[in-house]
Amino acid sequence: MPAEPDVLVGPLDLAARVDEALAVQAVAFGLSAEEVGVRRHIVLRHLSYPGARALGATTVDGRLAGFVYGMPNDRAHWWSTVVEPYLRNNGAEWWLDDSFVITELHVHPAFQGRGLGRALITTITDTAAEPRSILSAIDTESPARALYRGLGYVDLAGQVHFPSAARPYAVMGAPLPLLRHGQTEFR
Repeated sequence: MPAEPDVLVGPLDLAARVDEALAVQAVAFGLSAEEVGVRRHIVLRHLSYPGARALGATTVDGRLAGFVYGMPNDRAHWWSTVVEPYLRNNGAEWWLDDSFVITELHVHPAFQGRGLGRALITTITDTAAEPRSILSAIDTESPARALYRGLGYVDLAGQVHFPSAARPYAVMGAPLPLLRHGQTEFR
């Protein structure tokens, strides 16, 4: 799927390009070398889960400008066990069932503001069998949160504290398919 003339969105062998993807994430998210090392093992473990898949935004010369990966949610996975009490407190625990989780979505700052994040997330969720999608994002107003809201994601829980994360997160959810430009209500 074309995102813009010099960048294409398509399938990504994330296991083969994990270091390149994590370099994008490190710049976009401000990760230290130690954090990248920890995340490398996490990404590779996630890719072994049933239904896990990844897309990349690749320049014409083959550089990775951004990536997304996700999988069908499993309540036994660590992320679900952390967010479940927060969702339950808000009556939104059911979002954990039959949902596609956006595990990571990052675009290199040099490529942000060009629609790549939108292209990545809509393309990966367009092929999800689940009727809804969930994700977590730092609980502050940001371009990422604005993107998610524009796609139909709503806050399900805020001030979610992940172990070892310095800042709280929000859990957001949206019915699938995601909203497109110009739409104002769910289908």
